[in-house]
Amino acid sequence: MGDRQQYQSLTSWDKVTVLIYRTGIALSTLALLFLALCALRWSHGEWLGMDVRILSNILLYLLPATVGLSVIFIHLYVSAFHRFLKMLLGVAVLGVVVLAFMGRGDLVNAMEKTRYGVLLFLPLSGCLGFVTAKEAFCFRLNEGYLLALVMPVLLVASSAGVLPPSSVPGSLVIVAALLVLFAFRKVFMPLHYDIGDKSAYQ
Repeated sequence: MGDRQQYQSLTSWDKVTVLIYRTGIALSTLALLFLALCALRWSHGEWLGMDVRILSNILLYLLPATVGLSVIFIHLYVSAFHRFLKMLLGVAVLGVVVLAFMGRGDLVNAMEKTRYGVLLFLPLSGCLGFVTAKEAFCFRLNEGYLLALVMPVLLVASSAGVLPPSSVPGSLVIVAALLVLFAFRKVFMPLHYDIGDKSAYQ
């Protein structure tokens, strides 16, 4: 479990890394929230003065970067977990590159052409789910466990045809709502919560 006790004074680097980590969580939340809103506006073809397809592609390209901030700067006592998480991030980035190649730069088009394309976002959901589950375990942010479970299940169900395309907006809204709750509860915690006892790091 996370320890709310401050064991050591925070260095400037400690503060910077925690702020970058939490910025990644906040930006990932905003990206998924805007994706959900784009999905709700899909039939209108335009939102915020932009084509929703173009805006959705921009947000999908931003997701690996925003999640990557949290993955790279997360504080974990066990270094093996961090190495695994960074490898998963590499796989996630490769998945987005493959999807971009399939759609000739248009990620949405690639996912529309083949329902299996959405599975290439599975590693990225794994990265974000790891972050949310870690925070759920440490600080009882139980919506983090739900996110870690719901995101991959929705991707697999959509790819398998269990969920029809019409369910995409509702699915994204559920994920976005859980993330907003999670981010709101996480990002305002005292900075030292994320550092813990540095003598325990491996």
